[in-house]
Amino acid sequence: MSAAKGFGLFSLEGKVFVVTGASSGIGREIARGLAAVGATVGINGRDRARLEAASKDIPKSFVLPFDVADHAAAEAALDDVVERHGRLDGIVCNAAARDRRPLEEIEPADFRALLETNLVAPFQFARIAARHMLKRGQGRIIFLTSLAGPYARPGDPAYAAAKGGLAGLMRALACDLGPRGINVNAIAPGPVLSETNKPYATDPHWTAMIERRVPLKRWGEPSDFAGAAIFLASEASRYVHGHVLFVDGGTSIQMLT
Repeated sequence: MSAAKGFGLFSLEGKVFVVTGASSGIGREIARGLAAVGATVGINGRDRARLEAASKDIPKSFVLPFDVADHAAAEAALDDVVERHGRLDGIVCNAAARDRRPLEEIEPADFRALLETNLVAPFQFARIAARHMLKRGQGRIIFLTSLAGPYARPGDPAYAAAKGGLAGLMRALACDLGPRGINVNAIAPGPVLSETNKPYATDPHWTAMIERRVPLKRWGEPSDFAGAAIFLASEASRYVHGHVLFVDGGTSIQMLT
């Protein structure tokens, strides 16, 4: 097999992508991965200083400081990307909020706020991006969902509802946009040592749970998600559509232990 049909299938040379929530963690590593295979990558976050620091390690990247829940700012940012770069080939919707509180403690206003960031904002961002991609008849939309969508745990109703809704949104958009040339998929992370989860790394309860529930017997690292994103962003996945790719160390395949 020639390189063009082998490794070449994963090339994003000449492509322009935008990754939300990319100043650290999974988003930053996905942006780094896309850039490593040739993409020009816009990295989004709310803190310009953190974005500029992250951009130094990501070739051909540029910063897009705005809050994804600010729909006007998101629209202006994507319009500017297309104006400056002449195209938009794909987006990765990674930005999300976390609110781990049980039913008795989380108020409707808090529930709505989490849905606004984790479901409404990705919907709006994909809607704006699709408008640009449809003009060229091709593109990629990738959502970061979670095991917390199809699999629930006690004390976490809002996040599970938002991520389950995001998976449903992905399937609906795949039906709508697939016939018009846009592939829509999702990546569902398992337990990851992100910045917010690092305190759990030395917690005996969590250590025992990872050992018991994850067949690979370890936490995921943010860099473990770059390959999945490259695959879904590239021609290598051109017939993969409406799919949630679990990157979870096998957590989702194991029965009760």
